[in-house]
Formats: sequence, structure tokens, C-alpha cells
Amino acid sequence: INTDAAKATVNECVQSVIRHPDALMWMTRLRNESEYTAEHCLNVCILAVAFGRHLGLTEEELQQIGLCGLLHDVGKMRVPPQVLNKPERLTPKEMRMMMAHTIHGRNLLLSAGNIYTGAIDVAYSHHERVDGTGYPRKLPGEGISLFSKIIAIVDAYDAMTADRCYQRARTSTDALKVIYQERGKQFDEKLALAFLETVGLYPPGSIVELVSGQIGIVIEASQKYRHLPCVSVILNASHKHLEKPEMHNLSLIETEELSKDYLIRRVHPDGSFGISLRDFQEQGLLKYTGS
Repeated sequence: INTDAAKATVNECVQSVIRHPDALMWMTRLRNESEYTAEHCLNVCILAVAFGRHLGLTEEELQQIGLCGLLHDVGKMRVPPQVLNKPERLTPKEMRMMMAHTIHGRNLLLSAGNIYTGAIDVAYSHHERVDGTGYPRKLPGEGISLFSKIIAIVDAYDAMTADRCYQRARTSTDALKVIYQERGKQFDEKLALAFLETVGLYPPGSIVELVSGQIGIVIEASQKYRHLPCVSVILNASHKHLEKPEMHNLSLIETEELSKDYLIRRVHPDGSFGISLRDFQEQGLLKYTGS
């Protein structure tokens, strides 16, 4: 494990989130299924730093939680690819092999040397549950570290919102509903509620359908009006591509400068309506100027 490279990656994430909380959130929406585990670890790092910033962690603590996120699934290097990438339901034996990634992760990081001890604990404990039914040790809530509780939430959110070999991505809204429903059982209740505040109703990269029937992509969240982000409208009400995306700050609905037809009706997963977030990002069409 190249610890210097890992620390440098975390530092870049920390600095970017401090400058602009929404900037790196884009990366969590741009994924490649064939590189799922690698991208998932980076996404968890990014989300953990953003969440930690919302919780008021110090910059040193943000460095630590970012490293925990980046390395939390390192044990999957020891899980056979045919198990890790199996599209069908795992057999009991295969499930035990998958669950063993927490033990492999702890052992790998212990053998690496010069690794933040909190990252070792998180690799070992991020699948523990506050109700004591998690693995590998069935720890009760008070026995699980703060960073492990944080990564457990972020890990689950990113996994649910990603396309995986055995399931299609859920929308951010659906994933947040699961986290809310599992508060006090799988996840720490206070942290779960704080995470909902961090991500917001419509995080950047969400594909949204407006009341008008138009389809757009959320570019930036509004700190004052969480339900009224900035949206780049891509498709008209007939779901035909516009010649040029139209940027709308939905918070203007509050001052009646924008019609209520621009209210968000529902969220759709990436790929809906033939919209690829990666394509639009690479074309530079998803920039918000703050107007």
C-alpha cells in the first residue's frame, strides 16, 4: 500500500471540500462499474470528508476520516474476483468469504506499518451495527468508534447509489430513505440524521424531473433552500434534448421570479432518459456560474 499516495489523495479531497463542498461530490456520481471497488473507496473518502466537515471536524480529523474512507475496503483485495463480482445471490460459503474482507483489511493494514490506527479499526469495524447484529464481532453501539460509524453510513450510501454487478443504482432520495429507516438499528441515529442534512434532498449530480415535465441535472445545492437547488435543464417537457442546457436557480421560486413549474417532482437514477452524467461533465455543460 502506497501510504504517501493515499495521504496525498486525501489531502486534495480535504482542501477541495473546504474550498467548495459541492465540487468533489461530482465524483461520487461519475462511476465506472468495471472499477467499482476502486471508485467506491475514493467516493467514500470524498463523502466522509464532506460529512466530517458538516460535523465540524478539525482539518487533522478530516485527513484521518478521509484516509479511513479511502482504505476501508482494502480487504476486498483478498476476496476472490468470482465472489466479489458475482451477479447472483452469494451462497452461505461465498457470503462468509465476502464478510471476511473486514478481517483481511485489518491484517493488511497492520502489516503495512505506519498506518493511522483509526483506519485499521475502520477497515475492521465498518460493517458493525449499533444494534449489535453486525460483523465480524457483533459489537454493540457503544463499542463502535465514531469514525467506523461515520464510514458505515457513507459506505452504505455510496453502495446503494452505484450500479453494481447484482443491482442497479438507487436514486439518492431512495438511499437516504433507507438510511433514515435504519437509524438506531444499522446506523447511529444522530449521525444518520446529520448525514441526511449533509447530502440534502437533491445532491449535485441528481437527475430530476420538474413539475413541468422537463428533465435536468442538479448542479449545486442551496444552503438556504435545500429543496430548491440550481438545475441545468437538459430535456424539454417532451423529453427532447434542448439545443443548449438552461441553467435555473430554483431558489428564485421563493421570490416568485421563477414559476412553480420548476419545482422538482421526482429524482431519477443516472442513465435515465439517456442522460449520462459523465458525458455532460466531460463536455463542460454542467457548470454553475452563481447567477
